Amino acid sequence: MISILDTGPNQSKPEQRHGDNTFNQIRDLNIAKEEEDIGFYAGFVGASYMLGRALTSVIWGVVADKYGRKPVLLITLFSVIIFNTLFGLSSSYWMALTTRGLLGLLSGMLGPMKAYASEVCRKEHSHLALSLMSSSRGIGLIVGPAIGGYLAQPADKYPGIFSVNSIFGRFPYFLPCLCISLLAIAAVIACFWLPETLHKHTEDTMLNSSTEAVEEPCSDLNAEQSGSDCLSLFTNWPLMSTITVYCIFSLQDMAYAEVFSLWAVSDRKYGGLSFSSQDVGRVLSISGLLLLIYQILIYPLVANSIDPITLVRAIALLTIPLLSSYPFMPALSGSILQLALNCASFLKNSFSVTTMTVFNILMNDAVSQDLRASANGLSVTLMSIFKTIAPAVAGVIFSWAQRRQTAPFLPGDHLVFFMLNVFTVIGLMLTFRPFYARNGTSNH
Repeated sequence: MISILDTGPNQSKPEQRHGDNTFNQIRDLNIAKEEEDIGFYAGFVGASYMLGRALTSVIWGVVADKYGRKPVLLITLFSVIIFNTLFGLSSSYWMALTTRGLLGLLSGMLGPMKAYASEVCRKEHSHLALSLMSSSRGIGLIVGPAIGGYLAQPADKYPGIFSVNSIFGRFPYFLPCLCISLLAIAAVIACFWLPETLHKHTEDTMLNSSTEAVEEPCSDLNAEQSGSDCLSLFTNWPLMSTITVYCIFSLQDMAYAEVFSLWAVSDRKYGGLSFSSQDVGRVLSISGLLLLIYQILIYPLVANSIDPITLVRAIALLTIPLLSSYPFMPALSGSILQLALNCASFLKNSFSVTTMTVFNILMNDAVSQDLRASANGLSVTLMSIFKTIAPAVAGVIFSWAQRRQTAPFLPGDHLVFFMLNVFTVIGLMLTFRPFYARNGTSNH
């Protein structure tokens, strides 16, 4: 489990790092003609990563089921080292868009990691393992924004250390990307101590073992019944209904992550908070630290006492008033604003991580081990399609909202957070029958 925590954040950082820094990076690349258009272009940078991941996640899941989890993890980490570094060296908008897309194409870690988390320990601890994997997001939220917030534009922030004429002065967003790539190198080294959880046995070995020879027909029968063909995943309604609801909540979560950074750094005259990248990094780091504590100490108690779907429904209901409060925060200032924003950020992130953990557990429970990585690859593909849409649409709506500050209905950012709540309500409705089905039941 320690290995999962060590490796997991490197998958999330390239995805999480881009928010507030991409706003500044897109501005510096001079692709947007007006400040209100920056969110529009930034959204497509985030979408390119998810589009690439959507195109290949099922393939990576099949590869992980056939050749093992570790090879896929290593390929992903090497892609982070290469393309995340190139992203920091982007000299044009199209280079940034391309490197993010290529990184997404080779990011096959997420599905196999979910399968790995449930396989690396005994059955009774598999739920805790998936919870700890989600906790790696907390580590990513602490380290990622801190790296981006404090190390971006180092020649401006630390002129005594970094020269304007150095590579870090010419490419002001290269240093945080380089640091993440170095962490990915450390994760590659850590992977050599990870045990492979997908064990293949040769026919000769199975024939020489009388016990295995007796169990082999039963094993084959179970494999047939669970559907060894990946196409059978689409007829597994408990799995598909879980993935569908998971995708809706993932879309809302990704759109929120995109909107939060854009909203926080935008000017107060547009309904934002006029935060610097360091301010945003500080908020995300604090909420990430609290999130890590929550996942380790509080989430297991909550998960053991509340039915998973009931927990998701309760979180969805609590999310609605929480998101509705964000447009009113620019009226606050000083320590009151910091307290309100940190509390809201922590609550929203803890709600999201709890929801994602629940659905990861339900998806793994819906299939047998021989299809687990493929099932998670399918879920990552569909989720990535939704997450491809999310930042692009969020960026467009955010740019539009900034132009309608005096609208009579849902002015400014009220429109943005209202749309986030629309997807929350849709996800909530889909957790009820007849749509949603739990494994082993028909319509619960």
